[in-house]
Amino acid sequence: MSSPLSARQKAFCRHFVRTRNGREAAAAAGFACFPQRAAFRLLFDKRVRAEIAALEKDLAATRAELIAGYRRLAFGSAADAVRLLLHADDESLDPENLDLFLVSDIKRPKGGGLEIKFFDRQRALERLEALASGDADGALPFYRALERSAALFSTEGGGEA
Repeated sequence: MSSPLSARQKAFCRHFVRTRNGREAAAAAGFACFPQRAAFRLLFDKRVRAEIAALEKDLAATRAELIAGYRRLAFGSAADAVRLLLHADDESLDPENLDLFLVSDIKRPKGGGLEIKFFDRQRALERLEALASGDADGALPFYRALERSAALFSTEGGGEA
C-alpha cells in the first residue's frame, strides 16, 4: 500500500485542477525551489494523478450543474414572472411558490407597478455552446495531450517520482 499524499502534494493537485498549469500549481503549493521540476515529478506520481482524477470527477459534477443552470436560463419559462407582474397586488399570490430562476432583478418604481429584469437568454445559449464544444478553456486539449504523453512516458520505464 502506498503512503498518503502530503499536504503540499494535495495542494498541488487542487491548484493543478484549477489552473491546469503545473509550474504555477507547484509554486502555489509551496514547491518554491524549481517549481517546474517539481510539477514534472509530481505529475508522474501515480498517487498524484489519482488525486487529480478524483478532483476532476468532482469538478465534472459541478460542470454538469453549471450546464443545467445555463439550460434553465436559456430555455426556462417566464410564466411565473409574468404572473407576478400581472398580479403584483394580489395578496393571495405566494412568491415562494413561483419559479423566478430567470429573474435577475425586481424593482417597484415610485410611480407604482413592478419592474422585472431577466437574465440574458442569448448569453446563456452562447455559454452552453462554448461548454458543449469544449471552447470554454481553449488550452485544455493541449494539457490533456501533455498528460497523455506523460502517462505514456511513465509506463515505458520513465521512472517513479
